[in-house]
Amino acid sequence: MDFTPRINIRQTYDRFDAPVTAVDCGRMCAPHNPDNKPFCCDICEAVPAAYHQEWAYLQEYTDLWHAWRGDECVRNPEDPAELLAETPEHMVLLACQGPEHCQRNYRAMSCRQFPFFPYVTSDYRFVGLAYAWQFEFSCWVISHLGAVTEAYRREFVAVYDEIFALWQEEFESYAICSEEAREYFAAQKRRLPLLHRNGGIYLVSPASERMRRVRPEQLRRFGPYRESG
Repeated sequence: MDFTPRINIRQTYDRFDAPVTAVDCGRMCAPHNPDNKPFCCDICEAVPAAYHQEWAYLQEYTDLWHAWRGDECVRNPEDPAELLAETPEHMVLLACQGPEHCQRNYRAMSCRQFPFFPYVTSDYRFVGLAYAWQFEFSCWVISHLGAVTEAYRREFVAVYDEIFALWQEEFESYAICSEEAREYFAAQKRRLPLLHRNGGIYLVSPASERMRRVRPEQLRRFGPYRESG
């Protein structure tokens, strides 16, 4: 029996629609991509995932998406079996027609949250937004966390508060992701950047989880964004 709670996908999309930054961050990163497209919209860089009920909604209302086959990226083909094995059972991998055909009203949740995920402490508190460290050297936003709008942060937190209140398993999946983040940053001997739900930006010790509030300009930049970009 399926105990997955029903989520009003359209309502969730409407409540999570603020742009990540005031500038078009896709235009900031695309020049650094060999395919000249935003990294988050490049199937060779990131494969979106959607809840099954979300996929059912998208199939009904738009032709933007199709189920990911694994052959969409010619430049850097994925191993379908490996990526599918890593995909949670309650999610399905998707591919879209490309950024030039984007229908913003029908962006998947994984598009709306990119490059962030809900950060859950080891004592099970959802305290804010951490970023997907795999994209440090490609995503412009990660090197410009101070540019993230308060509206985006507020909507992100509110939507995931609602989802977690309904769906304990989804909360647990992000608790695991957050533990993986702490392990990664511990191995790198670095502190984990966090956009706290209180509006501040913090560096989190991956070992003790102590938080130190910092200014945006104190944060590290990566790759082509280290100097001016």
